Amino acid sequence: MPTAKTLPRQAVDRFNAFILGLRDSSLLGPWLRRSLTIVTYTGRRSGRTFSTPVGFRRDGDTVIIGVMMPERKKWWRNFLGEGGPIMIELDGTTRTGHAIAERDSQGRVSVTVRL
Repeated sequence: MPTAKTLPRQAVDRFNAFILGLRDSSLLGPWLRRSLTIVTYTGRRSGRTFSTPVGFRRDGDTVIIGVMMPERKKWWRNFLGEGGPIMIELDGTTRTGHAIAERDSQGRVSVTVRL
């Protein structure tokens, strides 16, 4: 029986799997891939590798990821301060970059990736 703490994580995992399935579909995939990608990073404390789907916008060699509901997510905290390495899937290939997370005066969080 799932506990109250694991149930939200399971729901998020199922939702992410569903979205990634749509992203890989032939019908919706090309449209979704214009604004939805997968980032892969190594946790600072755990040393484990994680991948997560994120929305993004791109301007040349700069990718901006807006973190929705940042207080409920932890992944972006790996890139506070000096930031760190990240892999991001763009145009069907995995690119490496350096990501830095910043919180603005209104509490919004964005992660800037320089490829």
